[in-house]
Parts: sequence; structure tokens; C-alpha cells
Amino acid sequence: MVKKIFFFFSVLLFSAYCFAQGISAIASVDKQHYQVGDYINYSIKVNYPKNTTVFVPFIKDSLQHVSIIKNETPVTKQNGEFISTDYYYILAGYDSTGITIPPIAVLYKTQGDTTLKSILTNPVSFTVSTLPVDTAAGIKDIKPPIKIPLDWKIILLWIFIILIILIAIYYLYRWYKKRKETSVPEKIMAKLPPHVVALNSLNELKEKNLWQKGMIKEYHTEITEIIRRYFEERFELPALELTTTEVTQLLGKKEEAYPVLNITYNFLTNADLVKFAKYNPDGFINEEMMKQAYEIVNRTKPNIATETTEELKDVQ
Repeated sequence: MVKKIFFFFSVLLFSAYCFAQGISAIASVDKQHYQVGDYINYSIKVNYPKNTTVFVPFIKDSLQHVSIIKNETPVTKQNGEFISTDYYYILAGYDSTGITIPPIAVLYKTQGDTTLKSILTNPVSFTVSTLPVDTAAGIKDIKPPIKIPLDWKIILLWIFIILIILIAIYYLYRWYKKRKETSVPEKIMAKLPPHVVALNSLNELKEKNLWQKGMIKEYHTEITEIIRRYFEERFELPALELTTTEVTQLLGKKEEAYPVLNITYNFLTNADLVKFAKYNPDGFINEEMMKQAYEIVNRTKPNIATETTEELKDVQ
């Protein structure tokens, strides 16, 4: 109690002295006793006339056993011809001891005078102590780690997320694989000319020896189908769907077919007799049918040299 009264009168006498000079600087803390690690709110209140410029106090070099945690923003107020500025600092002490912050110099200038002057604050004392320890109590063991119970909702959520990721990976793999397969360029099969296809088919038919085996109708059906399909590809007409007369009439409109009109008519007529009139020709007729088929194709096949020249012209 005596210390508090002494501190009060010291501050009062110090303030009276400062006001006589027109400027005052009072330092204070928010309490007298702190524990280690507590925030210590230290402030400097400066009162000065309007024609005075005050500089921010520098306290770092004057501190012992305490550290500056933060410099707060100064607060300035005006009261008539005087101005008051409060400078706030947050300090902390980490040793158990009595601490005294010595007087802090506050620099200032008055209007019309370039001389830098200073005024000292009052010293501020307080104590920092550790937490009280009951030495009579027994030493307690360190508490074991707390076991967090399993939350099945969280586990199910993680299982669901993993399943979604696996399904997404599976479908992405299938999409990539399908895209890779479709991106492979298909082999372009060279299309053989109609006369080559027809001649190859006739050669294959010849090797079967159908009429020699008594399969007369099958022989005539297949040989006429080869020639009719050749007409479709070579002259672009529906020969497989037309009668012999209709095929002959349409061929008459194709200049390339003029040389084989009569042979074609006889060829198709003989085949019709076998297929529809149950005509049973002898071996000579069957052999003649094969010769006529070869002749029809060979005499109407395009001129290879002419076609190549035309293709080159189209390219150019």
C-alpha cells in the first residue's frame, strides 16, 4: 500500500514539473503483477501544446528482461490548446523477477525552434512470476493419448470415395483403349478392277468342274452371275435384277459393249434355257459358255494405258 501511495505522489510531482514546462510524458502499465508469458500493456501518454511536434518514443534499447510483442497504433486527441498522444506497447516477460523500465526519452520540437529537445518519462516497476507449484502434492503421470473412437460414417464415406475413383479410372481406361483402337488407321484395301474380279472368278469356277460332276444348273447359274455382276461394275447397270432382253438393251447404249452384244445375248439365253427350261446341254455347249464368258470380259475390259493417262490428268 505504501508503494502505491509513493508511486502516485511520484507521478503527481513529475506531472506538475512537466506541465510547468508545457509538455509532459507519463509511462504506466495496466497492473503490477504478471505471470510468465502474460501480455504486459505498457503505455506512454504525452501531453504537449499545439505548436509542438512529438516523435514516437524508442523504447527497445531501454528494455531488460522483457520483449516487445507488438507496437500498437498511437491514439491522438486534442483538448483546447493542448494535444495528447498515447503510445501503446505489448510486452512479455519470460523470467520470474522484478522488472523496472527506466525513464524513456521523448523527443520533440517547438514551432520556430530547430533545436531537438527531450523529456523523460517516469520509471515503471512491476513483477513477473511463475505459476505457483504445490510441492506437497505428488507427481502425477503424464496422461496417455486420447483414443478417438471410430466413426463408421467417416469410414463409409472414404470407402464410397475410393469406389467412385476406381470406377472413374475403369471407365477412363475403357474410353482411352477404345479411342486408341479407333484411332488406328484402317488398312485401305485396293479395289480390283471389275474385269480382274470377273476373270479371277471365272478361273475359280473353271477349277470346280461343276458341269463335269453333273451340276449343270449350278454351273450355268454361277457363270451368268459372274458376267452379270461384271456388267454392274463395269457399265453401272443393275444386271443381276434384269432379264436377258433388258440387259441386252441397256448394253446397246454402251459403246464399249457393242462388240459383245450378240455373244452376250446367246450366252444369257443358253443359261436361261438350262435354269428355267430344264435344258440339258452337252459338254461342247458347257465349254463354249466358258469361252464366251472370257471373251465378253476380255473384249469389254478398259484400256489400261488410257485409264492411267486420264488419272494422271485428273491429278494435275
